[in-house]
This record gives sequence, C-alpha cells and structure tokens, in this order.
Amino acid sequence: MSQRQPSRRRWLLLFLFAAFGAMNAVAFFHAWRFTHFSNEPGLHSPNPEQLSPGRKVWLLLTGIRNPKPHNGPKPSFPVETVTIASPNGPLEAWLARPDSGRARGTVALFHGYTSSKSHLTHEAGYFRYLGYNVLLVDQAGNGNSAGFRTTVGYREADDVVAAFHWLTDSTKHQALSTKHQPVILYGVSMGAVAILRAEAELGIHPTANILECPYGNMRQTAYNRFESMHVPGFPMADLLVFWGGVQNGFWAFGLNAEHYASQIHTPTLLLWGTADPRVTRAETDAIFTHLAGPKARHDFPGVGHEPYWKRYPADWEQQMQAFLGR
Repeated sequence: MSQRQPSRRRWLLLFLFAAFGAMNAVAFFHAWRFTHFSNEPGLHSPNPEQLSPGRKVWLLLTGIRNPKPHNGPKPSFPVETVTIASPNGPLEAWLARPDSGRARGTVALFHGYTSSKSHLTHEAGYFRYLGYNVLLVDQAGNGNSAGFRTTVGYREADDVVAAFHWLTDSTKHQALSTKHQPVILYGVSMGAVAILRAEAELGIHPTANILECPYGNMRQTAYNRFESMHVPGFPMADLLVFWGGVQNGFWAFGLNAEHYASQIHTPTLLLWGTADPRVTRAETDAIFTHLAGPKARHDFPGVGHEPYWKRYPADWEQQMQAFLGR
C-alpha cells in the first residue's frame, strides 16, 4: 500500500503538469491568432455571442479566423489619401476638409479591433458638417496600413501619437493650419484605449477626447469574452493575456484604461451602450470616475458593442454637437 501511494501521486502530478502544459499551448495558439491577422481572404469569425453552442466549442478548439481587415468604399465626400510615419510602420489615412469656409479644428478618428477607417465615415461626415477637418486613420495592421499585428490598444497608442504630431506639425501641410486650432481625438473601443494610453504614457495633449466604449483593462476584456460564450474564464483568460503580451513584447496585464484615465486632464466625453457584452458598466463607471479633467458621459439604452448613431442618430448627433460646442 505504501508503494502504491507514491506511484499514484506521481501519476497525478504528471497529469497535472500535462494538463497545465496543454492549457498553455492552447492559450499560446489562441493569443497568436487573436493578435496576428492573416493574409487569407474572407470574413472574421462571428462575435462569440452570435455563435451556436457547437460553433463555440469549435472556436475554442481551433481559434478565431482573423484575416486582415480591409477598407470598404471611400466616403461620399472628397478625401485625400495621406501616409503617416509611425513606429509601427506607415499608416494610411484619409484627410478631408469641410465644405464651407475655414475649419473650426480637426477631428482625428481611430477605429476598433478588426476594423478600419472606412467604418468611421459616417461619424467623420457629421464632424465635417459641423465644420471640422477630419482625419480617418487605419491603425497598424488594419486596412491599408503596414503590418499584420494588433495589440488591442497598446502599440496603437504610438499610431495615435504619430497622427497627432502629423496634424500639429504645420510644416507638413500648411493648408490645414492646425497649429493653433483644436485637435479632437475620437476613438472606438480599441481606438479609445489607444487614445487614453497615448495621453497618459506618451505625453500628447489634444484639445478634447470623445471615447466610445473603451474597455477597462485587458484582463477583464478576456474574461468578458469567455463570459459571452458561457465558458468559465479561469485560468484560460489569464493565460491568454499573458501569452498575448509575451508574443508582442509588452506586459498585457498593464494595459489598463482605468489607470490611464486617472492621468487624463483633457476634457472627455465618454459614451457607452447599456447592453454591451464586452464592456461592463463597472468598467465604464471606473473609467469615468478616474478621469481627472472636465468630463461628461452619456449612456445609450439597449445598445451593444456597436455604433451608437445607428440606433440613436439624433441623440448621438446632439451629444457630439453639445460637447464640441463647449
């Protein structure tokens, strides 16, 4: 009996080590697929909340399908295609001026995860209507910008900084005359987190921010995705965040919009949909509470992780006009 006991312990330890190794291998694979786009044609895997139970199991086994996001058609208003140098490689952007008179300033727009600048043409069109220049940016790895990698807001902060400096360097484009005009940053989800980090850690100072549904921190975001699939998050969510950071050279547990917000003194409008499965009310409350400067918030009832103007066009426009009017 005394000889069997150590043998059972050894087998149990071997099983635990093998299980832990297998979980790490699966997490490493999923983290790579999540942060690296492929050249394959086709569509991105559907959102977890849209999948049947069988397809959720298949997704857990095989990882997401993650082709590089492409741009749709150009806006109906005239745009100039420009290239902006970023530490992540050349970025493609569309620059447009308002139809009437001298611009009141410039709004730079930054899209979310697995998206591109063409998804923000409606928002840009309304800012043009209000009298602003607009700059729609493909963040690194997306659209027509260089690379195939995304870090869901961390390195994208360098793209925000590059676009901001490109706008404020009047020697590059005298026609814009933005040196002494307002520069407003508009970001959605990943783009909003990138803006927060760009200000908190990389030192830019825009005139104002408009942030739609920024997530609170990367760890909570991973747990939210597991919850949307009705799968326990521990320990896979933590392993995903760990390996995603290791693969991309940064500490992903430190990607924390709630912490960044405490260092933001820029006037900021925070927007959130009350039915968002990926960004919780607690995360949004924490970001808003920590914002250190003048701030405003508006919640859109019953809206998920999607453009708010589609469900509430008049309300969204009113929020933009009121905030920019201040």
